[in-house]
Amino acid sequence: MSFRATILTLYPEMFPGHLGSSLAGKAMERGQWSLDTVQIRDFTTDKHRTVDDTPAGGGAGMVLKPDVLARAIDHASENDHRPRLLMSPRGKPLTQKRVRELADGDGVIIVCGRFEGVDQRVIDGRDLEEVSIGDYILSGGEPAALILLDAIVRILPGVMGNDLSGLHESFESGLLEHPHYTRPQIWEGREIPAILTSGNHAAIAKWQREQAEQLTRERRPDLLDEPPTKQLR
Repeated sequence: MSFRATILTLYPEMFPGHLGSSLAGKAMERGQWSLDTVQIRDFTTDKHRTVDDTPAGGGAGMVLKPDVLARAIDHASENDHRPRLLMSPRGKPLTQKRVRELADGDGVIIVCGRFEGVDQRVIDGRDLEEVSIGDYILSGGEPAALILLDAIVRILPGVMGNDLSGLHESFESGLLEHPHYTRPQIWEGREIPAILTSGNHAAIAKWQREQAEQLTRERRPDLLDEPPTKQLR
């Protein structure tokens, strides 16, 4: 069974974006995953096709209307048990653990917010899981949805040439990834660390682990508060 992604958006032309190229695009051509879009505006009932209104209680911006969005969600998820996600800066931060959980399922339904936000009643009434890709604001949920799908699709079975590649990356072990090197042996006076060309695999693994721990302490000490999900091999 292939992984199915359904995107609810006001801008369906933004998809598949970069996911139509490279490994993800080839995997889509092979039928390993699919993507379809739902135009939220198609579920309006007035002649102006209105999807938003002013915030209750006042304030800047506009809010996506719950009735319109709910009809779009119901259309996309009829007899469908895929997780319903809302890309939102106030959501839980996306982690590699959550990416793997989603990749292990049948697919996702992703709502791309716009304007000031989404009426809370539709978030509650349609059980939307709010997901954030970082502590910053985008113009809409579409770029965030593309990033989420990129993270998922690349680890679907058979998408990467070597499925083990995804197990030796930042966050998979609870640490940032160790430095990488390749030929030439010397570049601008800088040499590849001798340990990496020693042929001693145990010593190399130890060096990689130490480098990963050092980088994590320097750049993301918060990760050291979390138990590792996997051990480096």
